[in-house]
Amino acid sequence: MSALLDHLGTGVTTVARCWRVARKDGVVMGFTDHDRDLVFDGTEFRAGAGLSARAVSQTTGLAVDNTEAGGALSDAAISEADLRAGRFDGATVEAWLVNWADAGQRMMQFRGTMGEVVQAGGAFQAELRGLTELLNQPQGRVYQRSCAAILGDGQCRVDLTLPGYVEQRVVETIEGGQVFGWADFLGFDDRWFERGRLVVVSGAAAGLVAVVKNDRLSGRARRVEVWEAIRADVAPGDVVRLEAGCDKRAETCRLKFANFLNFRGFPHLPGEDWLMAVPKSDAVNDGGRLGR
Repeated sequence: MSALLDHLGTGVTTVARCWRVARKDGVVMGFTDHDRDLVFDGTEFRAGAGLSARAVSQTTGLAVDNTEAGGALSDAAISEADLRAGRFDGATVEAWLVNWADAGQRMMQFRGTMGEVVQAGGAFQAELRGLTELLNQPQGRVYQRSCAAILGDGQCRVDLTLPGYVEQRVVETIEGGQVFGWADFLGFDDRWFERGRLVVVSGAAAGLVAVVKNDRLSGRARRVEVWEAIRADVAPGDVVRLEAGCDKRAETCRLKFANFLNFRGFPHLPGEDWLMAVPKSDAVNDGGRLGR
């Protein structure tokens, strides 16, 4: 960075701005406002992609750094279909100031995530939020009966790749991008996938994820409904992966996943009705445990 500062101090500069966008599905895109492509850190920053950004608002305190990026929608860069499908939701964004004559002289000016995206007239405007945005989120544990972990995460530790917890199937029928049907889908109990995930593996919607709302088994047929319709085309013949769901109860953790040692809740907490409890002459009042 010192080399770039020395270059800026000369008063005659050859600088450009570059943006790297890394989506959650692993796709990485690079853009620059220079008139030719630039390459550094293993990323090609393409010129002429129509992306531009406003000045970054930064402070020395804990306030959230923010800016905006905008550009024209293009199938070769950022397409309307990808934006509507949510592929850029929460994408990591880096903004660099680069000496285009020597890309080794550069300085990162912003790093954060992509927030709200607005589309109008063949263009888009995206809000960029700095890393301190994470400080606005509640932290710590909540004392509650249900589990606070996410199934399969570092706290839960359930391996969702094990047989019985995941199933990959070819889509047979689909209604409104939200209800999936199979004529012969046995091997799993009724409601086994409720609260789990449906991941699209192939087709136009590959990589998109939805949460399962209902999983009903009728005879040999199975009907799976997700909470929100997949925001891209899913057709019969596409492959989806279904992951087992968890309702966060201690019984489910013990019986369905054999994972009670990692249960992240407090199942023996007394309920609210315990506050209204009074001694009774016809009951045992020996101070015994409240949980069973």
